[in-house]
Amino acid sequence: MSGRVFSVILLPTSECNVACDYCFEHKEPHKLSALLVPLLSKRLLDHMEHEGMEACEIYWQGGEAMIMGAQWFLNAGKVMDEAAAARGKRFIHYLQTNLVSYSDVWKPVIHSMFQGSLGTSMDYPNVHRKLLKGGADSYTTLWTRRLREAQAAGIRVGVIAVLHQASLEIGAEAFYRYYTEELGLEDFQVNTPFPGGPANESENSFILDNAALAKFLTELFDVWMEQGHHKGVALGPFDALIHHFTGETARLPCIWKENCSNQFISVDSKGTVAQCDCWVTSYPEYFFGNVFQEQDLTRMLRTSRARQEFVERPRRLVEEEDCLSCRYLSICHGGCPVRTYSALGTMQAKDPYCEVYKAVFGRAEKYGRQLLRKRALLGATRPVAPEGPGGSTTTAAPAQRLRPEVAAQQPVATTAS
Repeated sequence: MSGRVFSVILLPTSECNVACDYCFEHKEPHKLSALLVPLLSKRLLDHMEHEGMEACEIYWQGGEAMIMGAQWFLNAGKVMDEAAAARGKRFIHYLQTNLVSYSDVWKPVIHSMFQGSLGTSMDYPNVHRKLLKGGADSYTTLWTRRLREAQAAGIRVGVIAVLHQASLEIGAEAFYRYYTEELGLEDFQVNTPFPGGPANESENSFILDNAALAKFLTELFDVWMEQGHHKGVALGPFDALIHHFTGETARLPCIWKENCSNQFISVDSKGTVAQCDCWVTSYPEYFFGNVFQEQDLTRMLRTSRARQEFVERPRRLVEEEDCLSCRYLSICHGGCPVRTYSALGTMQAKDPYCEVYKAVFGRAEKYGRQLLRKRALLGATRPVAPEGPGGSTTTAAPAQRLRPEVAAQQPVATTAS
C-alpha cells in the first residue's frame, strides 16, 4: 500500500437511530470502548509504519456515528492524534452521519476534528428513509431542519442521494433542482443502490432497470453540465469523471478503483476487519480478522484468504469476463465487488451495473472533449488559476462525501446515514 492513499472506514457503533427500508447492516447494541482506542491507534500506526505511509484517513460511520456522543469523539480524536504525532504520523478524520442527532454541541467537534465539514444522505423523493417513530415525511422534515442548523453553524455539508425507482420517475431535472434550489447545495453525489446484506422483504424493490437507470444518469449529467458545472456545483461522480477526461487529477469513487484492496479497509466496533463497511456489517465469510486479537495488521492483510479474493479479482475479470475489450477498463476496473457479490453470489464477475457505467463514461468523455476544445480556443486569453500544493488549482475545501475515495466518494452503498 506504500505510496497510495490508505483509508479506514471506522464503525464505532452498529446501532442506529433511524429505520431505513433498504439498510443492509446488521444492527446490534455494541459500541467501541474508549479503552480500546489506544490499541486501535497502535495497530493502525504500526501498519502505516510497515508500509511507509505518513497519513491515514479515518472515515467515521456507523450505524449512526453520532450515537457515540460529541465528547466521546473529542476524546477519541485527541488520543488518536497524539499517538500519531508521537510517531511522526497523521490521522485525518471525516464524519458521515444521518444528522438526526445533530445539535449545537457538535459544532466545536466538527470544526476541530472534522475540518468544519461532514457528509450526510438524503434521497429524492424520500420514501425509504424513516424515523423509528414516524414515516418518511417526518424524517425529511427533521433532516432538513438539522441541515439548516449545521449550515448556519458554518459547517460544510456534502449530501449523498441513493437512487431508487421514485427518483427515476420524478426525472433528472426535478431531482437536480431539489438539491440545488430547494436545499441550496453546491456539493452532492448520486449513488446506485444494491440489495446487500441479509435478505429482506423490500430488497427486490431496489433493483433498478439498467436501461432506465442509464437514461436517468445521462440526463442528470446533461442537466448538471447545462446548469451547474460552470457555476462550481460539484456533483459526484460526474465531476471526478470530467476531471479524468480533461487530464486533471481525478479521485474516482471506490467502485471504480483499480483494486479497493490496495486503498482501504473497514473496522467495526468489535475490531472486525473487512474490505469495506458493506462487507464488515453483512458478510462474515469475508472477514479478514480482528485488529484487537491479532497483533500485526499488516500480516493479517497479507495472509487473509478472504482478502486474497479481492487482490485476485482484477486478473480474474480480465481472464474470465469481456472487460479486456472494453475501452473504459482503465476507469472502471470491473466495478464494485460487493455490488457484484450481492447480486450474483460471487465477486469474481463484473459489476451488474456495467452497461450503466458505460453510458455515464461515454457522456463524461463527450463533455470532456468539449471542454478541452473550448479551453484550446480560449488559449492564453483566459487567466490561469494559481496552483496549490502538489500542483492542483487552489479551491475551497469540499464538503465531505461518503467513503475514502470512497468519501470523495464514499461509498457507494445504501446506508442508513
